[in-house]
This record gives sequence, C-alpha cells and structure tokens, in this order.
Amino acid sequence: MFPHRLLVLAIVLVSFNPRPARADAPRALPPEKARSAFLKALDRPKVPADVRDEGKPAEKGTLSYSQWSFASEKKADGAMERVPVLMVAPAGAKGKLPVMVVLHGTGGNKEGVQSWLEDFAKQGVVGIAIDARYHGARSGGKKGSEAYVAAITKAWQTPAGKPMEHPFYYDTVWDLWRLVDVLEARNNIDPKHIGMLGISMGGIQTWLAASVDDRVTVAAPLIGVQSFKWSLENDKWQGRANTIKQTHEAAAKELGEPAVNKKVCRELWSKIIPGILDDYDCPNLLPLFATSSRALFIANGDLDPNCPVEGARIAIRAAEDAYTKAGTKDRLVVRVNAGVGHKVTDDDHKAAIEFCTKWLK
Repeated sequence: MFPHRLLVLAIVLVSFNPRPARADAPRALPPEKARSAFLKALDRPKVPADVRDEGKPAEKGTLSYSQWSFASEKKADGAMERVPVLMVAPAGAKGKLPVMVVLHGTGGNKEGVQSWLEDFAKQGVVGIAIDARYHGARSGGKKGSEAYVAAITKAWQTPAGKPMEHPFYYDTVWDLWRLVDVLEARNNIDPKHIGMLGISMGGIQTWLAASVDDRVTVAAPLIGVQSFKWSLENDKWQGRANTIKQTHEAAAKELGEPAVNKKVCRELWSKIIPGILDDYDCPNLLPLFATSSRALFIANGDLDPNCPVEGARIAIRAAEDAYTKAGTKDRLVVRVNAGVGHKVTDDDHKAAIEFCTKWLK
C-alpha cells in the first residue's frame, strides 16, 4: 500500500500518479479493473495476526461478550498496529455461525455500536465491531475525532515522496480485510457467511472494503453511499469537508486559499484518499456487489448534507443497473428517506437487521 517502506512506496507512487488526460480516455477504470487496482494500491506486507484475548468473556442473559485484538500491519517505528475488537455472540452457541461486522462513524467507537451487535446476536449472528484508526482505544486517549483529524492533517502535510499514512478511510479498509482473514480462521465463524454494515464513515468504509472483497457476502452501507466526484463538481462538498473541518482549513491555508473551496478539496482528497474522485468512487465500485451475486442494502436521507442525494442516486443507479443485468434484483434493497438528513432511522435500523440476517443465513 502506501506504507512505510520505500520499496512499497515506490510502487504506490506509480499506482496513484494521475493518468494522463486524453479526450478519448474513460474517466475511471472499469469496475473489475478498479477492484484490482484498489487491492494493489492498499496492499502492504502481511504480518501474523497474533490474536490476543483482552479480558475475560462475560455472559449477560442469552448473549456472550468478549474483547480481543489482532495485529494488522507493522508501523514505521517497528511497532505492530493492533486492532481492538468487541464481539457479541449467542451464549452457548455450538458450531460455526454467520458473522456481521458493524462499523461506527466519525468520532465514534466500537462500544457505540454494541446495540447493533446485540441485535444481530439475538438473531443467531455473531456481531463484531472494531475501533477505526485513531478512534476509541486507538485514539491515544484523545476524545471523539480529535486524534483522527490530527492524523489526517499530518498525512496531508507529509512531504511528497515521503512515506505517509492514509487514516481517512483507507487504512481502516486494510484493517477490515485483515479482520476477514482472522474471522475465516475462527472456529465459531462460518467463513462463507460474513457480512459488513457501517454507519456514515463506517458506511463509506463498508462499500470500499466489501465491494472488492468477495468474502463479504452481505453489505449494508448506511448514510455512506455517495459520489465524491459529483459533490466536488457540483459544489456540494461542504458537508463532507466539515467531517474533518480542521484538516480542510489547514490545507486551505497551506495552498494560499482564503477559505476552503473546491480547489482545496480536490488537492486534499487526491492526496489523502487518492482515486476517490474516479476509480474508487462509489458509483464505480458498487456494481461489484452485483457481478458477484452478493446482497446489498443501502439507506440514505434525501436531505443529507454529507452524502448529497443527487450524487447518492448516481451510485444507486449504477448498482441497480448492475443487479438488473445480473438478474438478481432481489438481492438489492434501496431506501432513500424523504425529509431525512444524516441519520439512520429506526425503520432503516430494523430493515437492515432483517435484510442482513436473511442473506447471511
């Protein structure tokens, strides 16, 4: 990936250099080629998972709670990047069960989605949550999104040609792929029935990670489906920029702009989430779910400033067209809620649980 080794970095720089613009060239790679490019771009040396229990499991009623962690990569300073995990499972369950990974939003943590894990566990599905990079137990004691925003700002300020992190979505996507590796090896998990659901930032990480990984058979990106390209080209970038406002303001200052604007967003996003404006944008990756006959649940609000509905509909249409072509429209559910902003409604929560449980079992 864009890691922390010069040899790997050289590969990454080639992968993410903008392709020369040609009048007859497509704006983005075809989805299947984008899949291969994305997997290659984020790739980095794998390390042993070194799974460790973090405290004793506890049972409450019909549910069993446990915490553990695993190593996802070796950091630049030689230390291991460890991913903390919260797991809720049906108490006393025997054999291998389906599993649902649930991802929190910006400033959240794994404990904040515990109720989702419990809802799945009550349906006989193991619920798993992790802390995203620079969140929760990975925040160094800082609150909310403070450590996350600082890390993204540092990435932006990294001089060209120097190794840099990609904490804005991509590094957590790598953690998710490694989590699937770990889940496949666990004796209580059915490796052919792995799902992923995310909210807001977690929703974006869901379609990024799961679209290119066929091991995830069910996905539910909630209030995360959008088109980064559309929002930038149509002056609707403000909501997304405000999720990491300080980073955008720092970029504006360093670029000599009086305020955050389209130019700032383009320069910043192209560096910290390279490819998100073309090859790895949501409309280009969502069709991958249909081409591999996997189930997809989408929920958005039509007043969501972070995921402008016009851009979301471009991504949704791309998914609908792909599912129609594949003859599997029953595997796609789309809910665009009228008069709803950046919020998962109670009805969406219930519908997502039912949909994911149905297609996982």
